[in-house]
Amino acid sequence: MRNLVREMREAKGWSQGELARRLGVSRQTINAVETDKYDPSLPLALRMAVLFEVPVPSLFIDDWTPEETL
Repeated sequence: MRNLVREMREAKGWSQGELARRLGVSRQTINAVETDKYDPSLPLALRMAVLFEVPVPSLFIDDWTPEETL
């Protein structure tokens, strides 16, 4: 799953530390989310969406495709 957290954070002019403070998580968590090393929990994803004033699907891009069944 890819995400647009970095782009949205930078558009607000926030550092990773500032976003982490606003969300109540560590800067390392924000870094891991932005570099696709960690998919945030649903509560964290919801807090991000509220903070950025966008729906959750606008933050995360699921590139999963279903396998065809025979």
